[in-house]
Amino acid sequence: MTGTVYLVGAGPGDPDLLTLKARRLLGEADAIVYDHLVAPEILDLAEPGAERVFVGKQGHGFCCPQRDIEATLIRLARAGKTVVRLKGGDPFIFGRGGEEAGALVDAGIPFEIVPGVTSALAAAAYAGVPLSHRAHSSAVVFLTGHEDPNKPDAAIHWEDYGRLGATLCVYM
Repeated sequence: MTGTVYLVGAGPGDPDLLTLKARRLLGEADAIVYDHLVAPEILDLAEPGAERVFVGKQGHGFCCPQRDIEATLIRLARAGKTVVRLKGGDPFIFGRGGEEAGALVDAGIPFEIVPGVTSALAAAAYAGVPLSHRAHSSAVVFLTGHEDPNKPDAAIHWEDYGRLGATLCVYM
């Protein structure tokens, strides 16, 4: 019997900003696979007996390769476990959620995406800065400051974004 993987956004670190679904799934999970951006207070919401697997990536520190993370999700699900892949922010905003979903599809593992509050939205809101404002910025752009070094062409043409008159949210 194959388990299910939930790719869950943990938000910016404040447990009060978790979705109700994320909170419920943490209480139901057999295994939590998490990264270094997940606050300990959020992990405390998991059942005490849930298996916890740290797969964090941190500059110049411990780094679990992406293929190993995907293999861990597949292994746990094939063992019949309900797995929460807990990711800081939102899994699909520079969170490699798309890569993990693709690996699960290829392996025939059922999964579901549970969005989270992305850090750009939360940080700006906590600072009292609107990302869009009728009088100032009618567009918001999310950009990565760190592209895949194996990518053949750079997709970010910074000079073009500078001319947009949009709020730029640069990650990493």
